[in-house]
Amino acid sequence: MDREFFIGIDTSCYTTSVAVSDSKGKIIFDERVPLKVPKGSKGLKQSDCVLQHVENLPKLILKLKELIDFEKVGGIAASVKPRPLKGSHMPVFMVSQGMGMSLASVLQVPFLPLTHQEGHLMAGIYSSCFLPKSDFLAVHFSGGTSELLKVKVREKGDFLIEILGQTQDLYAGQFIDRVGISMGLDFPAGPDLEKTAKLCNNDIELRIPSSVKKYNFSFSGPETLAQRLIEQGEDFPTIARAIEICIAKTIEKIVRRAVEEHEIKDVLFIGGVMANQFIQNLLKKRLGHPAVGAMLHFCEPRYSTDNAVGTALMAVRMLAG
Repeated sequence: MDREFFIGIDTSCYTTSVAVSDSKGKIIFDERVPLKVPKGSKGLKQSDCVLQHVENLPKLILKLKELIDFEKVGGIAASVKPRPLKGSHMPVFMVSQGMGMSLASVLQVPFLPLTHQEGHLMAGIYSSCFLPKSDFLAVHFSGGTSELLKVKVREKGDFLIEILGQTQDLYAGQFIDRVGISMGLDFPAGPDLEKTAKLCNNDIELRIPSSVKKYNFSFSGPETLAQRLIEQGEDFPTIARAIEICIAKTIEKIVRRAVEEHEIKDVLFIGGVMANQFIQNLLKKRLGHPAVGAMLHFCEPRYSTDNAVGTALMAVRMLAG
């Protein structure tokens, strides 16, 4: 019997996700259930996330069972930890790992343990139609990660990842969420903050300076300034736009340095923060300039947020044989 379906499972701090690819890399199932966060909250405890995943994931698997013949499943991949680093761990990923291992055992197919970050990288490559021919840079900015990476695609299809730089305190998504909550926006605040910033109809003079040292950066100082501006009664759209500019400037500085020092032109942008269209456009203008010469590859907004599409595609690459 042909083994034509490959399942990906991801249970992050934000979303319960299941996706399926056929053996040719076509996504035929992509379902996500956002975790419920109480209004005014800055997020969920890991234990609360786990409880919601335990409730959501079986429902998605049952929905999948109505679509495909499980006897034709060729392999299952799941996110088992945040990043491919020793000591990287979050309880939320034990849910996707447990379901993935159990399904693989019952169906007697290979189980592929992956990381949440590898899934984002693969989703970015897939949705941007980027075909890496050599090492590339990746900017992974989200609510749980803010890193500049040097990435190599290995022969077996997985990634060799080197962290060039990272936040020294807050993640970019945390910066957005904390200020957004203070503005009365829902968590996660990224989409609403982007909408708020679009109401800024003047040539903005307000600046929230970026804080960058070589490849590392900080968002705690910018967050403190943004909160102070809110207390002082500054216009919310103006603050929101200043936050977008601060994040874009941070990315611009570290990518410029990496492009020059590592002589790598291709840059992939992944993670929920990178779905922001204003940030994308500013980076295209600044980093796409001939003086820099970077080749920018942006993950489509739908695949920038947490999903299992990249995980399913990794299963095809590494298990389809």
